[in-house]
Amino acid sequence: MILVEKIGGTSMSQFKEVLDNIILTPERKHNPYNRIFVVSAYGGVTNWLLENKKGGGGGVYAAFAQKKEYEALLNEVLVQLKALNRGFAELGLNLGRADDFITCRIGQTKNYLQNIAELISSGYVDMESIMLSAREILASAGEAHAAFNSAEILADRGYQAKFLDLSGFHDSEYLTIDQRIQKELSVIDFSKFITIATGYVKGTEGIMRKFDRGYTEVTFAKIAALLKVKEAVIHKEYHFCSADPGVVGENKAIPVGDTNYDVLDQLSDIWMEAVHPAVSKTLESAGVNLRIKNTFDSAHAGTLIRSVFRNESPRVEIISGTDQVMVIEVHDPAMVGAVGFDNMIMEVFSRFKVSYILKTTNANSISIVIRKGDHGALLDELKKMFFEVRVQEAALVCVLGTNISEPGILARAATALASKGINIECISQSLRQVNIQFVIKPENYITALQSLHECFFDPGKNGKV
Repeated sequence: MILVEKIGGTSMSQFKEVLDNIILTPERKHNPYNRIFVVSAYGGVTNWLLENKKGGGGGVYAAFAQKKEYEALLNEVLVQLKALNRGFAELGLNLGRADDFITCRIGQTKNYLQNIAELISSGYVDMESIMLSAREILASAGEAHAAFNSAEILADRGYQAKFLDLSGFHDSEYLTIDQRIQKELSVIDFSKFITIATGYVKGTEGIMRKFDRGYTEVTFAKIAALLKVKEAVIHKEYHFCSADPGVVGENKAIPVGDTNYDVLDQLSDIWMEAVHPAVSKTLESAGVNLRIKNTFDSAHAGTLIRSVFRNESPRVEIISGTDQVMVIEVHDPAMVGAVGFDNMIMEVFSRFKVSYILKTTNANSISIVIRKGDHGALLDELKKMFFEVRVQEAALVCVLGTNISEPGILARAATALASKGINIECISQSLRQVNIQFVIKPENYITALQSLHECFFDPGKNGKV
């Protein structure tokens, strides 16, 4: 049976732990084959190559897009990548081979960017499309660097390791992402190799254009689906927990253990992605279970995510939310008894390409929660059409689980919020009973998360752990 596993960037930066806890564990040391590892770039490298994910700016691509001095930045990145190489020398990385590989790859990348810059200056090409191509080329270098080094370290230890470069950097084949993956995998005898694959895949549709920075996990999911594995594993630097440990406390957040893809979709809807939404869709459609493990807590089984799982007894599994939302309320006396009145509102949202997270109604008003942003044009249009439209910033806190249909869960959550003086502005719970959403004032966001987590996960507060 082939195993497909994905290793995150922070974990890759601590590759000794990856070797000891994932690839060459005591039970695997003598036979680590029949496994394919999809690897991210080392922590921070993609930010160097593109832009800072959280703050924007910096990065080679950011400089290139702004027509600034990108070549000097790319040279600096090469120096930094070679410095990373030196950190793996004690693990058996041949520095000569590793430095030659990344020097060649960055040199070729520089040539591509120079050619692209010349094409742009000609005025004969589509600016947006070719800039996205530059972004793809830069991104691919990070995963190639990490995958090459990993295969080299394993080879130095006497294992048959295959560096699977899905970036297609040296060919001009016109293949889709799926076609390239299928072509490259079809010629590998997994029983004889530990296969280390780049998280980046070159394809005609552009993997970053479709999935942006989540592309590594998407590659992993596509490989797992193609190979029809029963279970695929993502190794991260943290557990998939009951809440953000930084909010509720490192010693209070606990691994979820078991949940389903429905719960993952609820998290994605509020941008708290455990994995990229396309990963859940790909794996669930292929009947593949997903396990999320902590690289640095290898003895723990992690969290298993299945399609059909539902806790036998009602249990809250996760407390989450976002303070990056706003509520639009449309009030109109003409709404009472009018069939399809909300269709008029939704048509405006559709026209302005604005999706919503939550919608609640009463006789003459509809409250809609959307992501915070510049929606002035949308609001202006709504105000022209309806009696009264108002908007306010808000936060959303959620109580999630595969089975939260027990009488009293909603009451306990509302009481926990009330005990901290937090008013519920809007509330939503669907018949599926997997997510209770509370809209509150943004200044109460952190307190609300802490209070709800204490309510359901602190044994002293009758929490269920």
